[in-house]
Amino acid sequence: MSIGISFYTFQALSYVVDVYRGVTSCQRNIFNLALYISFFPQLIAGPIVKYHDISSQIVSRKENIVDISYGIKRFIYGLSKKVILANMFALSCDEILKQDISDLGTLLVWVAVLLYTLQIYFDFSGYSDMAIGLGRMFGFKFLENFNYPYISRSIQEFWHRWHISLSTWFKEYLYIPLGGNRRGRLFTYLNLFIVFFVTGLWHGASFNFILWGLWNGLFLILERVFLSKVLDKNRFKFINHIYVIFVFMMGWVLFRANDLNHAIELYKLMFSYKKTFLTVRYFFHPQTQLCFIFGIIFSGLIQNLFPKIKYIIYSKNISFFELIILFILLFVCIVFLVNDTYNPFIYFRF
Repeated sequence: MSIGISFYTFQALSYVVDVYRGVTSCQRNIFNLALYISFFPQLIAGPIVKYHDISSQIVSRKENIVDISYGIKRFIYGLSKKVILANMFALSCDEILKQDISDLGTLLVWVAVLLYTLQIYFDFSGYSDMAIGLGRMFGFKFLENFNYPYISRSIQEFWHRWHISLSTWFKEYLYIPLGGNRRGRLFTYLNLFIVFFVTGLWHGASFNFILWGLWNGLFLILERVFLSKVLDKNRFKFINHIYVIFVFMMGWVLFRANDLNHAIELYKLMFSYKKTFLTVRYFFHPQTQLCFIFGIIFSGLIQNLFPKIKYIIYSKNISFFELIILFILLFVCIVFLVNDTYNPFIYFRF
């Protein structure tokens, strides 16, 4: 399958639908249209750019040193997420899951799922940061694609924070045209079911991805039926976090497993205790442990405790101290890339 085909297909559909609806005028300059369809920074793995969000920038945009420096900053942060963190998590996670299923134990599988949970976040949000940064260097302002989804207190909130461009695309071009929530509860639930069935299918034509989509859709429906009221009334909000973490981690098992049978075997191991001669220490290297700590901290924990920190990455101002950090991160990324094997972005296959 052509790399990133689903992303530029969605962008092309956005243009066609926007023109059909009269949201935007027809682009009569073929080079401007080609620029929108094939603009390289976010083409392969997002964020998905809707035509009406960027049509004016295609015709007229301004490049300046402030935006260029900010773009470089975002690119380095994104590159660091991928090269320093996501690749390290992938190394240990892949080593565990490539073992024969009969050799795996309960603790090892849970460790692998935890590592993949961090890997997919830093891998995909890292690419989005790089794409946003590259776009800003050329004068384009793409919308944010992630907003610390792992601090969510409900699955509804999670999908407002995770892969935002995909969520809003399906909302504008599928959920609302189906009727959204305007035709009563049953049709709302049916529409959510359809949207998340298609969301799973969009990621891949296999039962793994379809069930992953339906798994998320199920909890969105349950929250609309009764679960949201339970979560809102719950005074111990950390329980809400545990619930959300459990749901998306179980979903990531389907996302990462080689096939449905593999996923079922992993679930069996996770929920029935089994020892193995393979130890966690064998796969959980010291450098992975260090990255694991940083991954937990910077996946939303510290940003939630100290909200001002989350705005540092979005600020155009770059202090001397941050400049030093950026140079160090870039140097470490170069060293890792020179000494490491190629590890493509997860979303390159979609």
